[in-house]
Amino acid sequence: MTDAASTVLLRGGTVVDEHGERRADVLVHGTAIADVGSGLDAPAGSRVLDAGGCLVAPGLVDLHAHLRQPGAEEAETVETGSRAAARGGYTAVLAMPNTDPPVDSAAVASEVLALGRGALCRVAVAGAITVGRAGEHLAPMAELSALGVRLFTDDGAGVQDPEVMRRAFEYARGLGVTLAQHCEVSDLSAGGAMHEGAWSSRLGVPGVPAEAEELMVARDIALARMTGGRAHFLHLSTARSLDMVAAAKSEGLAVTAEVTPHHLSLTDAELAGYDPLYKVSPPLRSPEDVSALRQGCVTGVVDAIATDHAPHPPEAKETTLQEAAPGMLGLETSLAVSLGALTDGTGMALVDVVGLLSWRPARVAGLHDQGGPLAAGAAANICVIDPGERWEVTPARLASRSRNTPWAGKTLTGKVRHTLFRGEAVVVDGEAQR
Repeated sequence: MTDAASTVLLRGGTVVDEHGERRADVLVHGTAIADVGSGLDAPAGSRVLDAGGCLVAPGLVDLHAHLRQPGAEEAETVETGSRAAARGGYTAVLAMPNTDPPVDSAAVASEVLALGRGALCRVAVAGAITVGRAGEHLAPMAELSALGVRLFTDDGAGVQDPEVMRRAFEYARGLGVTLAQHCEVSDLSAGGAMHEGAWSSRLGVPGVPAEAEELMVARDIALARMTGGRAHFLHLSTARSLDMVAAAKSEGLAVTAEVTPHHLSLTDAELAGYDPLYKVSPPLRSPEDVSALRQGCVTGVVDAIATDHAPHPPEAKETTLQEAAPGMLGLETSLAVSLGALTDGTGMALVDVVGLLSWRPARVAGLHDQGGPLAAGAAANICVIDPGERWEVTPARLASRSRNTPWAGKTLTGKVRHTLFRGEAVVVDGEAQR
């Protein structure tokens, strides 16, 4: 007998997943999808949610979110970050390890995983490659892997020593896990506050050259080839970086790459007013780089769009460009910004953009309960997207504890109407339910 209280019917939408798109209702019972088809009925007392004019898709998956807990709860917590994620359509996020203390031990990883048990989406954890993210001694990856950690990174800093990175690849290959690199040669990027180019020269601001990223991309592709390890490149920002990834893929190497919504949509010209809201790492690049990143999404060289959600308290941004912390919010605006950059900017099909936000990152992260086709028996991790809804970004109404978004006051197109996590309607009509 069906319990109506635990049944949700998503009615009148267009289902999109890796098999394509079709008009269908989706019936959810408990934590799983019960049926997908036309004209479905739900038992009396069930919750019926309107999906008319919307895409009904597997929940979005973010490979790159800074949830700041433990250690910087004034900026974000696992709970507030997961609420922002759910409102943005995410049913899973990968929490970065550059916390305080960093996720370089089973104890800290277990703490974050425990905090995530009551969250509004799945909170998976990335482990650090090195102890203290100091780039010297390998973290206990076997212990972290035993907890289910599948991706390791010192994000916020690239591993500078090639010998340390070689040993990390060898260790990771034996465990069957992936190493994700923040590609930045620190000797080249030190002191830089924006992309090194015409705008940095005009503004008199020290720049970060594209080569600071590209040299590390080249090195790690060589090390992946040498060791047989799996490499994932975080937030790539330059055309030449993507060219190298494309060549590595054609060679058959186990290499994947992500880009961010802001690198797909903003250029270094945004810093003409010295506004620290536009300071990110890696920095916003040239129009030619933006065009190349978009094309990489179209051709499939890019495997995922990741938010690099980086909340900061006001004092970290309300200072000079040189001294401000890099990073911006992303979880609630990622979908709309990505749709604008790719469907408007390149003519890319909606279903392919959703793939870059959902099932393709799920595969990179090894999250098998996420991103799968919407079919009977599948996990009920679902988002309902209204691709035509226009909305104004109001920082005070965002779920994050922080307010550092460059989209404040701007009108975006595309919004999440409902999010179901493990069958529970955690967002209804754009509002979190708990």
